[in-house]
Amino acid sequence: MRRYLRFAVLCLVAALALWWFGRDLPWADVRREVAAADWRLIALATLIICSTYFVRALRWRVLLAPLARARLGDLFAATTVGFGAIFAVGRAGEILRPAFLPLRDGRVRPGAAFVTVGVERICDTAAVVVIFALNLLWFRAPAGGNPEAYARVRWAGLVMLGALVGGVCALLLLRRHAGAVIGWLDARAARAPRLLRRALKILTGLLAQLAEALGVLTDARELIVVVGWTALLWTIIAAGNFLVLRAFHLPFGVSETLFVLGWALVGSLVPTPGGAAGAFHLVTAAGLTFLGIAEAKAKSVSIVLHLVLFAPAFFFGLYYFLRSDVSLARLRSLATAEAVEARGAERAHDKASGPAARVGVEAGTSRGLGTS
Repeated sequence: MRRYLRFAVLCLVAALALWWFGRDLPWADVRREVAAADWRLIALATLIICSTYFVRALRWRVLLAPLARARLGDLFAATTVGFGAIFAVGRAGEILRPAFLPLRDGRVRPGAAFVTVGVERICDTAAVVVIFALNLLWFRAPAGGNPEAYARVRWAGLVMLGALVGGVCALLLLRRHAGAVIGWLDARAARAPRLLRRALKILTGLLAQLAEALGVLTDARELIVVVGWTALLWTIIAAGNFLVLRAFHLPFGVSETLFVLGWALVGSLVPTPGGAAGAFHLVTAAGLTFLGIAEAKAKSVSIVLHLVLFAPAFFFGLYYFLRSDVSLARLRSLATAEAVEARGAERAHDKASGPAARVGVEAGTSRGLGTS
């Protein structure tokens, strides 16, 4: 019931944002702007954006390599299903991507898929922040614009860059001290009640896999490969944005395109259904208006750009979803098997640790159960 209520609230937010976006908008002007656009460039931009799913699959394979070997075709299918779900139900649908992969490739554990998708999100966030913040160093506000507003945008970009540096440092510390953190949690789990002990074991398992996946930050070769795929990915996305802007006859160069891209991505983070519907349109149009574009043209561009960036994955994802044997029961069985395997490894570790250690753990566990 809580999930349905949250989804209903997000639908309401999307509807309100779309209403705000469309209120007092001269739709006749919008239709003229869309009709006057160069649809050859828009079609080319759509094809270019489709190639990003293949690049994402290649990068995901690199991130999964320390944990599991996965087939490229399955990674591509899971990627399109995940992004198609974002277009259908919003950011909450992204969870379908790591859930879908283990159903197609039994060699990939659900925990490994979820952890590596999390690392991938970190890579994309870092790329967007770096691109947006560094672009502000040479970007100049348009003539007749608001210098104070531009100063606030530049300050926000620098703050995001600082937060990114802090976040990367925190991840490096986690990678370096993961053993100590996991050991501390294991010690607490040994004295905890049964339910809490299982939760802590799941947490330590995820932390272990996260630390392994974060090895890309400390391995020079893997880091170069992942940075290379990420740079290629966002170069392709920027090229798609550039073509859409040029299709509407906007005289923008690379710097202006990256500026609009940063605004659009901020809007895309809002978890409303329809691929951040409403929020994406409002924020993207605001970025274009900041550059001096008339309201009708700015909102026309945001409508078409949203479809180019989000809609292609829906059709790919629907195709793979319908052709795959997907069920919640299968996913639960995979997760249960992983948990059983983890408990087996735990028992083996307890036996190998010797009688004295085992007695101590059992005594601590008894005390925890007695006080619960």
